[in-house]
Formats: sequence, structure tokens, C-alpha cells
Amino acid sequence: MAAARPQPQPGRRRAGDPRRRPLVPRLPRTHWKAGATVPASRRFSQGLGGGGCDAISASLRARLWARPGPARPPAGAAAPSNRAATRSAAPPCPAQPSAGPAARPAPGSDRELSSMSSLTEKDKPIVQLLLNTGTCPRCIFRFCRVGSQTLYRHPYKDLMKDLKEFLKNNQQKEDTAGFGVVDPPCKRIRLEYTEEVPDDLNQNGVLKQIPLVNDDNAAVENSTVEVCNVCLGILQEFCEADFVKRVCEKVNSADYQFTSFVFSVSLPPQLSVRERAAWLLVKQEMGKLGLSLAKDDIVQLKEAYKWIIHPQLSEELGVPADGKSLFEVSVVFAHPETDEECRFLATACPDCFKPAKNKQSVFTRMAVMKALEKIKEEDFLKHFPCPPCSPKNLCVALEIQCNNGAVFVAGRYNKYSRNLPQTPWIIDGERKLESSVEELISEHLMAEFKADSFTFSSSGREDVDVRTLGNGRPFAIELVNPRRIHFTAEEMKELQQTINNSSDKIQVRDLQLVTREAIGRMKEGEEEKTKTYSALVWTDKAIQKEDIAFLDDIKELKLDQKTPLRVLHRRPLAVRCRIIHTMKSEYIDEHHFRLHLKTQAGTYIKEFVHGDFGRTKPNIGSLLNRTADILELDVESVDVDWPPALDN
Repeated sequence: MAAARPQPQPGRRRAGDPRRRPLVPRLPRTHWKAGATVPASRRFSQGLGGGGCDAISASLRARLWARPGPARPPAGAAAPSNRAATRSAAPPCPAQPSAGPAARPAPGSDRELSSMSSLTEKDKPIVQLLLNTGTCPRCIFRFCRVGSQTLYRHPYKDLMKDLKEFLKNNQQKEDTAGFGVVDPPCKRIRLEYTEEVPDDLNQNGVLKQIPLVNDDNAAVENSTVEVCNVCLGILQEFCEADFVKRVCEKVNSADYQFTSFVFSVSLPPQLSVRERAAWLLVKQEMGKLGLSLAKDDIVQLKEAYKWIIHPQLSEELGVPADGKSLFEVSVVFAHPETDEECRFLATACPDCFKPAKNKQSVFTRMAVMKALEKIKEEDFLKHFPCPPCSPKNLCVALEIQCNNGAVFVAGRYNKYSRNLPQTPWIIDGERKLESSVEELISEHLMAEFKADSFTFSSSGREDVDVRTLGNGRPFAIELVNPRRIHFTAEEMKELQQTINNSSDKIQVRDLQLVTREAIGRMKEGEEEKTKTYSALVWTDKAIQKEDIAFLDDIKELKLDQKTPLRVLHRRPLAVRCRIIHTMKSEYIDEHHFRLHLKTQAGTYIKEFVHGDFGRTKPNIGSLLNRTADILELDVESVDVDWPPALDN
């Protein structure tokens, strides 16, 4: 009987087998979870950080990079004597959390390493470089393209400590990698790395180090910074609980009603300049490693800041963050110490900086960004230090503001006074009449909604001496930055009654909350709508009922109306074609009759009666062949089917 063929060891193939793979512990599929579908070479190139158990992936990463040194044994356990023992000692995954508060893992343990699992070996030179130049941990994550929101939320001190341990542990692993005889790395993996970065790997497949200043611990010792040279402290001091409480105190003291919020940040424009300088530094270093970093690869400062701030604000305010929320909490940051850092861009790209009426400075964030896109890299480096120097002071929060989106209230109003303008009548700063329709309605809305200001609009307007009867004229009021926004139908009815009881000059009906989009229906096709009027007409010559009877038979009478003299100061000079759809006369006496008209919206009724010195043709005077004038005018209906009628 032939001798039994020796069985290959688990995880290895026979010598000469072209499919031979590197020594990788064989774990059950359940131990890899999502990482099981990723090829081994892919997991190796990514530092085994892709979806597997944190504890095992960290252990494997340490062993693979530091072969042939033994894996770090668990605390209190004896070190394995060989690779087989190392494989058998792999801990089960996932590790179950112990009951009660657990002590912080010792530096270098698998749990400690897993907190930096978003960083790979390729990131180590960048981490080291940025720490040495005075960059904060969160900005380092941004330049290392870390997209884990949770990692940014870790306490600042913990992040700094973990980054130092990340550098220290990787340095120790590299130091131990050179001892003993090692198996050659997988040929396939070696070829992959040779194609990507042929000149930047040592014999163990580890990225070369940027030489440290003085000694191996210089980066760790010198990486403590007071103020980040990139974010100027935005991702340091202003991510802490004290600042969040300060913001929430401002919000609560403003007494707004809101069910969600959106958070906005205004950053100093020089931050863009500093970020460009830091990017050029990192880009240059990565170029030495055969790697690249595009500007768009960097996590934006605003985005990272919101990742950190949103959960804290949401917890303190008790409502969720929602990008579509109408309630906005905004913070305006400034950094006076570095305000002058943008000025060189005005010399290099003068066309990007143009004075604006509402801007205190030409160095707006948009203008600076435009200039940075235009300036050449070599010109930028001539004028700005790379890396940017560390500032002495933090940013300051100039303003913490709250703003609620506008609320819109619509309805219909009747005007019974012939001595009340629709809007305040003020000429050369002098008020002609004490009140107006707009003010009589809005003063009560402003008080109830606690708004900062308002804008009144309506479907057309009447003159000061014209009444509005019938169902009234549709109107809408935009209430800007209201503190109160929630009203029931019953509360709106009570508010309507309050307005009606306040004056006998106006009455309001169908008062309701509407959307901004709905207001467009009030103006939609406004000139195609019709309006009905009643005019009291006087004639210089005596008339009989038969003299005006023919007016009842006139249909679709076309008018050419040149801009009336009385509105020429506020309307452009033009000839407008309008239509009188129907007329009906009502004889009163020899010099008076009442004329009921249905006209196209926008028709000047007064001018149609008296002719406006021939500027409206034809007119009642020309039709009757005598001088005519208007004594009274009432709007009897505005045929706009909006807002919806309510059960008043």
C-alpha cells in the first residue's frame, strides 16, 4: 500500500503551487461578515479595515504588517510559540461587551486600534506630517478622506491620543518587522504594490516613513497644538458641549415654535486659503508615495462640523435636524487675527473681487473660492506659507442667530370707508392719512405670530376713495421670521374676529394659513380675470333715461388706455388695451345715473368715465357726446377663486 500523502497545513498550499497564497488564518465565514465577499488582496491593501469584526481585523492587520513577529497576546496570556499556535489563538468574533462600565483598553490593544480602523498604513505619513505642522485630528481625518461621521464625534482628547498611538504602534510594528527570517510576501500582492508605488515600499511591503524630527517620538511629542492651523479651532473648541449649550440657550431664549431645525455655518473666507495650502502640502507628500489627492476628495469643513454638531443640538433641543426644516439656527464665525490673509488674491486675481452694495468687504467666501480656482499653484505658493502657520487665537462666534421660515396668511377684505388707502399713504416722508387696510389687518397678525416684519399683497388695489364690497378682495400677508407658527382653525377664526372688532372701516373673511406656492394662484392670470364695478356718473347736460339706454346693449367694448395722469409718477407710460365686457345703466335724475360694469382686470374705471383728457378712448363722455365725471366708485366683486371659502 502506498504511503498516505501528507495533508497540507490549513491556510497553506504545497510548494510550487501557482495558487499559493500568503499565510492568512482561516476563520469561519461568520467571523468575516461583510468582509467575506472582499478578496484577500483587497483586504490586505486596505489594511483589513473593510467590514469585518473590529477585534479580529485589527489583530490580523497587526500580524500581517509585522510578520514574522508574533501577534500581540491578550493581557495575561502566554505568547504563542509558533505561527500554528498563533492561528489557533485567534479570538472568536465578535467579542461580547462586558456588563457595566469597562476600563479604557490599554494602548495598542485590538479595541484601541479599531478606533482608528478608518485610517490605513498609507495614511500614516499624512497623519504624521499634519500633526507635525499643527493640524487638529479632525482636519487630519478630512485630508485622509475619512467618511465615518461617528469617528469625528469622539472627544477631541481621545482622538489626539488615538492618533499618537496609531503612529506609535505602526512605528513599533515596522521596527519589529526586520527581525528574523521571513516568508516572502504573496507574489500577487507584491506585484500589485509594485505597480502602484514601486519606489515607496520597504522589503516587508510597508510604506516608507517621513523621517521624524530628533527621534522616533518627535511627532507624538510635538503634535499637541493649541489652535489648528487649518480650521482655526472650528473643529476643536466649537465642537464641545459648552458651545452647544450656548447655542441652545440662545435658541430657547428666543421663544420660537419649531418641530425640527436646520443648522447653517458662515466661515471666515481665509479658511479656504488655509485649506488650499494644507491640500498642496498633502498632495506633494502623497505624490512622493505615488498617490494622489484631489481637492474634492477632502471632506468639507462645514460637512464635518455638522456631523459633530447635529446630534448634540438635536439632543439638547429635543427635535431632529432636517435639511428641509423652516427653522434655521446659524452661527457666524470670524478670525480677526488672519483677516489679511486673503489680500494677496486681490492682486493675483483682481477681477474676482468687485465691490457689492450689501457687502462690507470684497473678500467674500465666494469671491475667495473663485480666486483660488483661478490662481496657479506656483503663484499661490509664492504668496502663502505651506503649511500654513499656526495662529495664536481661536475663531470667535460673532453671531448666533435663529430664523423661522415665513408664514403666509390669506383671506378677503371688505373696505367700507372712502377715506382709507389700501397701503400707507406717505409722500416725501409725510403721512397723509392715519391708517390703511394693510395696517389694520397686519398689526393683529404681527402681534399673534410675533413676526419681525411683513409683506402685504393683493389681487389688484382700489383708490383711497373707492369701497370694496361683495365677497371682498383677495389678499395675502407674508410674516417674516415668526416666533409662533402653529394655529388651529378655531384660533384663526378668533383672530379674524379680533381684526373685525377692531375697526368699522374694514372686515376680513376666510382668514387662513396658506403656502408660498398657493399665493401664486392669486396673481396667476390676473389680467384675464374679471371685476365688477358700480359707478355714480354725473353729466353736464341733462339726460333722460332713453339717452343712456343704449349703453346696456354694448358688449365687449375695446378701450385704448394711455397711462393715467394720476399714476404716471409710478407707472411707465404705455397704451394698454382693455375690454368692457358688459354695462348696465340705472337712471337717477337729469344729471346722475349709476353704471354697473363688468370689465377686464386692470381697467381704469375713472378714466373710462371722464376720458382723462382724451387719454382713454372711447369713454362715457364721448359715447354720450357730453362731459361726464365720476362721483363714486365701488368694487362689487373680484372674480378670483382664491383663497378657498371657509365656513365663517
